[in-house]
Amino acid sequence: MEPIPKEGGRFRETWAGPERGDGRPEGTAIVVLLTSEPGDFSALHRLPTDEVWHFYLGDPLEMLLLDPDGTSRTVVLGPDVLGGQYVQFTVPAGTWMGARVVAGGAWSFFGCTMAPGFTYGGYEHGDPAELTARYPAEAVRISALSRP
Repeated sequence: MEPIPKEGGRFRETWAGPERGDGRPEGTAIVVLLTSEPGDFSALHRLPTDEVWHFYLGDPLEMLLLDPDGTSRTVVLGPDVLGGQYVQFTVPAGTWMGARVVAGGAWSFFGCTMAPGFTYGGYEHGDPAELTARYPAEAVRISALSRP
């Protein structure tokens, strides 16, 4: 597995579909490992299309979602579906997302799938000052899920 540029964590691409006319793949799939080590988190970012997150193994993963309408919410990916966790969750296009292993956990192994597929040109890295101005109630969590 290799480091994910800017965002954080380690990943491996497991599938990329055929190239479309616009240069993007029809779809992509990756697996990702995040740990509870300092600085190991998925930094706030957004994408131009929906992204499906799939929980596989380990400890639950807490996701902060900052919606385009100015609201925010937290989703937990994990095995306890009866306790409100999700084994699969779709983050809508244009939603700011960031994630980390839940407090007290050690690691989380999950996957992400997109169609059309991911390209670095579609990745938008979050600016903590801009996000805090837009979502002031989440200032502490935005700071914790941001990197230069």
